[in-house]
Amino acid sequence: MSAEPPAIEVRDLVKSYSGHTAVSRISFTVARGEILGFLGPNGAGKSTTMRILTGYLPATAGEVNVCGVPVASRSDEIKKLIGYMPENNPLPDDMRVSEYLHYRGRLKEIPRRKLGPRIDEVLELCDLTRVRHRIFGKLSKGFRPRVGIAEAILAEPPVIIMDEPTIGLDPHQILIVRDLIASLRGRMTVLISSHILPEIEKTCDRVLIVNQGRVVATGTPADLRREVFGQSRYDLELAGDIDAALPSALSAVEPSLALAETGEPDATGFRRLTLTSSRDDDLGEPLLRALSADPRFRVRALRRVQPSLEDVFLVATKRGWETLDKPSGAAKSQ
Repeated sequence: MSAEPPAIEVRDLVKSYSGHTAVSRISFTVARGEILGFLGPNGAGKSTTMRILTGYLPATAGEVNVCGVPVASRSDEIKKLIGYMPENNPLPDDMRVSEYLHYRGRLKEIPRRKLGPRIDEVLELCDLTRVRHRIFGKLSKGFRPRVGIAEAILAEPPVIIMDEPTIGLDPHQILIVRDLIASLRGRMTVLISSHILPEIEKTCDRVLIVNQGRVVATGTPADLRREVFGQSRYDLELAGDIDAALPSALSAVEPSLALAETGEPDATGFRRLTLTSSRDDDLGEPLLRALSADPRFRVRALRRVQPSLEDVFLVATKRGWETLDKPSGAAKSQ
């Protein structure tokens, strides 16, 4: 029995406009039930890629399949497999929430006998029941993304694509939308583009970072931290015989622990130090125990520094720019 195809499969995708290449040989797959964060600076090719995936734009070259169905030759069928929420999703100001969902449900060919109960279900899921009879022109901004998500999942498609679903929302509204997206995990495949990177890190199973139409990094947030930064870092505030005794004390805890930066002592004799280690697991507890038990040192603070997804994004996209800016034939960076 053949294996089930991935929810999304993109191979060597290219999109050019009048000599400008917006997407340059992007390849990636998204497993069924996975939530993928699709990241990149403005103009990186994210929205173009998503529009090609949904059949709104034709590709210049390459292959795109959704649940094993080729987008290029069967675009009508693709539209039944995907729920799409574009950036700044336009909603008719003179329609009520329930009327709009009914209208969209009929366009999606949901049978009439199933449409009413399904609308009730998505209104409850998206916390919209209390505003079902309100017209969009009188809805606050925080409700609109939830209506967009409700419309995207209405026909229960296997794939959901969202372009900046939390743009312009306050922190409370972002939390509601984040929890709503997380509730889809395992039931639907979600590809989400956003510039709010902490939300992507908390919501997504994996991230894909693009720059200038090319993939520059992909993996789980933890994998990308290891790939981009390579070493674990610790901030330490310590007093005592640092120069002579600390290196051997660190080596006794873990041979890869090393002193990377040393600050000047403050008025109380404590210095701020930065330690690095090639070990990915947390060494904070054994390190604190060893230094606290050593009479040569006094420990005031110790914490592990975890690079955020924003740190990873900045380094990965900068690395992508440097690669693209290299003259042809230049040696690759080590």
